[in-house]
Amino acid sequence: MTQLADLIRAQISATGPIPLAEYMTLCLSHPQHGYYITRDPLGAAGDFTTAPEISQMFGELIGLALAQTWLDQGAPVPFTLAELGPGRGTLMADILRATARVPGFADAAQVHLVETSPALRAEQAQRVPHATWHDRVETLPEQPLFLIANEFFDALPIRQFQRDGDEWRERMVGVQDGKLVMGLSAPAPQAALTHRLSDTQNGDLVETCAPAQAITASIAARIAQHGGAAIVIDYGDWRSLGDTFQALEAHAPVDPLAHPGHADLTAHVDFEALAQAASPARHSKLTPQGVFLERLGITPRAQALAAHLHGAALNSHIAAHRRLTHPAEMGSLFKTLALFPEGQQPPPGFKV
Repeated sequence: MTQLADLIRAQISATGPIPLAEYMTLCLSHPQHGYYITRDPLGAAGDFTTAPEISQMFGELIGLALAQTWLDQGAPVPFTLAELGPGRGTLMADILRATARVPGFADAAQVHLVETSPALRAEQAQRVPHATWHDRVETLPEQPLFLIANEFFDALPIRQFQRDGDEWRERMVGVQDGKLVMGLSAPAPQAALTHRLSDTQNGDLVETCAPAQAITASIAARIAQHGGAAIVIDYGDWRSLGDTFQALEAHAPVDPLAHPGHADLTAHVDFEALAQAASPARHSKLTPQGVFLERLGITPRAQALAAHLHGAALNSHIAAHRRLTHPAEMGSLFKTLALFPEGQQPPPGFKV
């Protein structure tokens, strides 16, 4: 067990079982022992690898899509170019490089990164040295906002509810024989889940993420008022159903309760909930990542890059293209959703 596990067990012993959302928050964001506070989790030496780390093509195409949207909306000056959960800063660095030749874009862009991890902020500063950092979306400037959130929403704390007749039992983290275990609360009505009684059965499990909806609403309010667009990319689906809570350590699944603070905890994103929070901005149709990247021209870009590669480098490049786009890899599991103002078209790669 870990130091954080000892603290969580002591808290539960003193006050009783805690909701899954509170457990996730402690594991990921505890000021001394939180997973994202204490380490760089990315890459071969970490616990997972994100799309920007797989290939430069990912960030290049997204950057050009945002730049085209900026042009389509009249090239406002200045504007906020923001990323939520920027990892090592690789994606933003690729976006800035790809858009450097778009006339006026770089001069008008004010780069803002929403990141709470001191370790990751240090990494980001190496690649995006002139950024402004924020702990919360709500402190982003009130001006046109062009934003990317890649694998950000999946790390926000979720609550899980198991249907029991017309009521719901919340999954809680408790202690049994000295170990952290999952349990269920007493059944109670949940007004926010009344609409799910029509499409679930007794025993079905539904996940909710209030922070995701609040963040989406804040982004959408800026876009609706000032213009801009947001592109959200994550694994998940249109509507939550079933247990998707999971942990990764050294690129392998582990028990989410086994090593608090030492493993990455995530859950699939409920894109329907994000879309519902997007008003008064509009949202696109949900689009698989592979389809989105193909619409942006990833295959011609991959072919152009491949012309200068040989041997192992070429094989790695081909594998990266497949990993990002193929339905058996990230192409179908990961979905994309865009937010944009009323009266405007969605960013390239999206349909309404």
